[in-house]
Amino acid sequence: MLASAFASWFGRSHAAPPKAAPAASLPGAPVAEAHPRTPWPRERIALADALWGEGFGLPGGEVEALRLTRTLGPSPAHSLLLVGGGAGGAACAITQEFGAWVAALENEPELVDAAHALIARAQLGRKVSIALWQPDKPSFETRKYHHCVALEPLIGVQAEPILDGLARALKPLGQFVMTDLVADEKLDPACPGLARWAALERRDPAGLQPSVSVTAMLGRVGMDVRIAEDISERHVGQVVQGWRRAVRDMRGNRPDRANAAQLVTEAERWLLRWRLVKAGRLRMMRWHAISRSSG
Repeated sequence: MLASAFASWFGRSHAAPPKAAPAASLPGAPVAEAHPRTPWPRERIALADALWGEGFGLPGGEVEALRLTRTLGPSPAHSLLLVGGGAGGAACAITQEFGAWVAALENEPELVDAAHALIARAQLGRKVSIALWQPDKPSFETRKYHHCVALEPLIGVQAEPILDGLARALKPLGQFVMTDLVADEKLDPACPGLARWAALERRDPAGLQPSVSVTAMLGRVGMDVRIAEDISERHVGQVVQGWRRAVRDMRGNRPDRANAAQLVTEAERWLLRWRLVKAGRLRMMRWHAISRSSG
């Protein structure tokens, strides 16, 4: 259980996990506006490395990034747009495994800086690049890429403009894989932990779409959806696995004040997400689609 992993870190065999702090915004308010972006300190980047692997920012790390990409059949002749590139781990892993040319986009400046350093160390030359992008002002080069992998690209933005931009970035018959959270039923503002989770992830609970709505949007922007798969069980398992590994590796090396504060915040964030997914209020979905456009 995820809570027991947190409890073991704090040295109490029956300790409660970090409690959710009071929400700083009204439930349903635009979270991204009420909670502006905060920089990623080096302590948070180091913790993400410990949880998911160096350069990765999401559960499953390299294994999940390669699993999602493998379904596209990438090759050294293919170009791939990676949205949600994190600190460069996924982009490097995809090129190293499949030989594809990867252009990654990330909206956190500190992660882009960390990615540049990781890519340089990997000595992949021009095969891998990463750039900063603004999800609220999406701009993608048209008809450039054979494939696209988008990792939770809909945080704090309207979904359809992002999906339309990604569809336009693909060559005709280009393949597309996306993962993101959905809420198939309207979220109850009184749901324990919901407002705090939304603040930590800078999401608007009212803006989370049902899975069928995202599938319909993909169809409207010119994508032929072949798979819409619920991967919630795998996702929560990867969250638990990452935290157990990190806690195990940290034993005997208790953090200083800055690292401890970051650890508690990150633990709260992932515990709240885990609880909401386990309760069925949120689901993690994977879509696989093919561009229908001939333009």
